[in-house]
Amino acid sequence: MVTIETEVPEDVYQTLQAHGVFREQLSDRVRELLAIRFYKERALSLGQAARLAGHTRWAFIELLSANDVPVIDYTNEELEDEFDAVAHLNDEVSA
Repeated sequence: MVTIETEVPEDVYQTLQAHGVFREQLSDRVRELLAIRFYKERALSLGQAARLAGHTRWAFIELLSANDVPVIDYTNEELEDEFDAVAHLNDEVSA
């Protein structure tokens, strides 16, 4: 495990405390937000992002959904490749 530290301005932390966000919650939320961001950028797989967030895959999928992040976000080319693969499998099964 790697530990990364970051500084938070005192006034920002005080504002977060006033909203019920303390050190542990802040740390957890930062990990979740990083996981979401790196998943969206395709820097992390679903499993890796879930581990970074400290969640199971299913809990992370729910977190993605709650933050309006698609779990499956194919480019047009990737989607076309998937349809081609399904059509090819269908042809093999039908033969």
